[in-house]
Amino acid sequence: MNITPKNIGLFSGPLAFIFILLFFHPEGLNPRANAILASTIWIAIWWITEAIPIAVTALLPIVLFPLTGGLGLSETTASFGHKYVFLYIGGFIIAIAIQKWNLHKRIALNIINLIGTNVVTIILGFMMATAFMSMWISNTATAVMMLPIALAIVTQLKDDPNTIEKENLIFGKALMLGIAYSASIGGLSTLIGTPPNLVLAGVVEETFGYEITFAQWFKFGFPISIVLLFICWKYLTSIAFKFKQKTFPGGREEISKQLKALGKISYEEKLVGLVFGLTAFAWFSRSFLLKSIIPSIDDTIIAIIGAIIIFLIPTKNKERRLINWEEAVKLPWGILLLFGGGMALAAGFKDSGLALWIGSQMTLLDGVSLFLLVIVLIAAVNFLTEITSNLATTAMLLPILYPMAITIDVHPFILMVSATVAATCAFMLPVATPPNAVVFGSGYLRIPDMVRVGIWMNIISIIILTLFVFFLLPSLWNFDPLVFIIPE
Repeated sequence: MNITPKNIGLFSGPLAFIFILLFFHPEGLNPRANAILASTIWIAIWWITEAIPIAVTALLPIVLFPLTGGLGLSETTASFGHKYVFLYIGGFIIAIAIQKWNLHKRIALNIINLIGTNVVTIILGFMMATAFMSMWISNTATAVMMLPIALAIVTQLKDDPNTIEKENLIFGKALMLGIAYSASIGGLSTLIGTPPNLVLAGVVEETFGYEITFAQWFKFGFPISIVLLFICWKYLTSIAFKFKQKTFPGGREEISKQLKALGKISYEEKLVGLVFGLTAFAWFSRSFLLKSIIPSIDDTIIAIIGAIIIFLIPTKNKERRLINWEEAVKLPWGILLLFGGGMALAAGFKDSGLALWIGSQMTLLDGVSLFLLVIVLIAAVNFLTEITSNLATTAMLLPILYPMAITIDVHPFILMVSATVAATCAFMLPVATPPNAVVFGSGYLRIPDMVRVGIWMNIISIIILTLFVFFLLPSLWNFDPLVFIIPE
């Protein structure tokens, strides 16, 4: 057997579990908490090394927690049916319908057509279109959808006799990275935009019973996306890459050609767009409008209503519905299992007392500058997710950050939100995020290209995220960073 990180993790996970269970019994750690700790270490090792698929590793709590006495089977499996799992299911079914009828492509092409006139603004058009779509559908699907459009544009530049030599290669690199980065940046905007956001919402509700609403997250996430997207565009087009040729011969014609190929907007696109628009409006208005009319309404209920309506509405020819079950089962079930695994860890930490014990060990951090703590945490998570799944990273860290925050007398939102947003902003390596891997497969990029450009994007994002979390988050969400009172 080859000695690889996967194989090392495969054996070291169970060995660490056995060692902690049998020999690690520090003062104050009760047997249930010890069992959860041992199980968590095994899960963490397999997640980090990807010894087996990370979604399969997320099932381990169902086996380990009940068998070791850490948490009952019913309590553990209940985490896999958390309401945010169903919020994601509802949102994703609507996203599948948007993709099925090509509404996403029409939106993207129109945004690019509206903005792009030369090399630099065409990149901005692509980035804005990618970021907008990534707010609502998976960043992987967004990148996959944008890639062929981008490749057609690069080919148009390459084939034009007026193009300066090698200019199409420079443009290709910048455009591919712009798509990858904006797919991640756009996901920060909404609660369903990227899985770590929903994991945060679930862990917060599981841990101290507070609901982060769709509108509340948007108030914080959308401004970050706007700032990061603009800086990213300026960096890519002014610093990372230099363009000798500003004009883009035939660029708008290529976009117009692709729009023409889509034809007139169809009856089905209009209906899907209407359901999508009404669902988004309901998410935004729930806290100040719908709640007063229907007190029990919830973001998850809204998502599921939207998904059910998509299944009910027939197409124009009445031969089928807007979406059928064969299309809906393309849901990313692995991500849903990861959500469940993360929620199970949070429940185990809370119910067993492990969270309190970990918090009591964090006294060394007492007195450390909160600003320093935030920037170090964001930087650590940012670079950690270059080699690990951002979803697995947040699922591992969030249950630990809550007791840490309580021990050092800071509001948990500061640390938990820091880790969540940092996990989405990994820009250096193809393995860091699915969009990075998608554009790497285009052939225009090499790993040195991604590292050279991405490391500065990492640093830029660390600075911006720190400033937003430290200075703006408390006022936007109405809490004192040094006092833990659950905000109204």
